[in-house]
Amino acid sequence: MDFYSLIKPILWRLDPERAHHLALWALAHAPVGAVGDDPRLEIQVLGRRFGNPIGLAAGFDKDAKAWRQAARLGFGFAEVGSVTPRPQPGNPRPRLFRLERDRAVINRMGFNNEGVEAMAARLKVARPQSGIVLGVNLGKNKETEDAAADYEIGARRLGALADYVVINVSSPNTPGLRALQGKAPLTALIARTHRALAESGAASPPPLLLKIAPDLTDQDLADIAEVALEGKLAALIATNTTIARPSGLDPRHAAQAGGLSGRPLFKPSTRILRELHRRTGGKLPLIGVGGVASGADAYAKIRAGASLVQLYSALVFEGPALVHRLKRELLQCLERDGLRSIGEAVGLDHRTAP
Repeated sequence: MDFYSLIKPILWRLDPERAHHLALWALAHAPVGAVGDDPRLEIQVLGRRFGNPIGLAAGFDKDAKAWRQAARLGFGFAEVGSVTPRPQPGNPRPRLFRLERDRAVINRMGFNNEGVEAMAARLKVARPQSGIVLGVNLGKNKETEDAAADYEIGARRLGALADYVVINVSSPNTPGLRALQGKAPLTALIARTHRALAESGAASPPPLLLKIAPDLTDQDLADIAEVALEGKLAALIATNTTIARPSGLDPRHAAQAGGLSGRPLFKPSTRILRELHRRTGGKLPLIGVGGVASGADAYAKIRAGASLVQLYSALVFEGPALVHRLKRELLQCLERDGLRSIGEAVGLDHRTAP
């Protein structure tokens, strides 16, 4: 039995959000340093070397307080945020709910964070000796009418401190945000964010990514793929949380408003991932996120077209030992299929389909 299994009963007596803050505090005070990975897990994406393809998804470390320690847990990269230009408290509590039987989480946090200046101050101190690939996930303040202006502020202020930057227009917890995934507003938003990145002071502007929702129509996906292939995006992240509620969810929380993540999201998010790979012809790197809780889950995302994979909700139920176990299981998947590296598995389902 690992340490998390021993303390989990104590953590689960706490309010979920308080337990999260305690876990974040503990990680922030853990030693910093990367753990060596099997070279078969190494992959080159976005002009960066990733020691392994497993990343910590945005949402866990909103304010960049513990992202360097993620390497000690075994992650190959970490994504901080979502961060907004101005600090904001987010939605009223309670706003985070565990569905233990379903291995799922519902949240309506509402981009609660300390703002770009607080994040910039932390990254300026820690970034030079981080030893881990860092993504910064940008959001907008709830009251902002010109959404693109907020993404410009975030990109201009944080672009020089990140290995990649993510436009998040797919959270269901900020009114009107998902409407920005339409072709016209998305094209304008991307163009303005690119200009801001060029003004960030970075020697070379970091790659710009887009995180999309799992609740998109086929036309939405076609439009996003078209915009991405026009050279405006370096990669896509599929997907954010879903507003759908599959039948059979724990009735105590199923009716709660917010985004659903965890195991019920695995199939729909992987379907979106597979469709994006098909629509882009494998020409664009994809990051798969949603319901990953095992090496087999991560491998399924990779075979469906993901070059990298992220997780978050599974940590709530499995604890930090999950990451090392997941990587061992990934290697077993490679050995089973006779592959020499994780890169050989990317999009394999599309190459072997009848």
